[in-house]
Amino acid sequence: MADKKPVYLTAEGKARLEQELAYLKTEKMQQIAEEMGRAIAEGDLRENAGYDEARRAMWQNNSRIAELEDILSRVQIVESGNGIPTEVQIGVTVALETATGQRMSVTMVGSHEADVFSGKISNESPLGQALMGKKVGDEVQVKGPKGSQTYVVVELVYA
Repeated sequence: MADKKPVYLTAEGKARLEQELAYLKTEKMQQIAEEMGRAIAEGDLRENAGYDEARRAMWQNNSRIAELEDILSRVQIVESGNGIPTEVQIGVTVALETATGQRMSVTMVGSHEADVFSGKISNESPLGQALMGKKVGDEVQVKGPKGSQTYVVVELVYA
């Protein structure tokens, strides 16, 4: 089997995944077992929608457990540094400015922590890839569905 690439997470992101895994293995598994027990008690399983739904829920739960275990087996924790970062990397918040003077701020995270609505972008996204390794004053150009956008890195701070 080929080596899988590492999964970059903050300590907080890893803790969140570990918490989800613990929930799925205990509480969620127990809920599904209870649903399955109720469906079995109804009798004939051949045309029992409740039983089919419980089996589907069990399959989805087990798939997510396997996915989380795989992710957690490949985690590399990204530590925030002290002081001021010298270049864009995971765990750094980047202040950007467009040619029109509009400013925005994004925090670089691994793909499993990305949440664009919280300003967290993946290092694997088009903008994330363009920003990685850049320094204050560097210009990046990102192609998107509405054309290219140019940004200037204005400030870097550890998240």
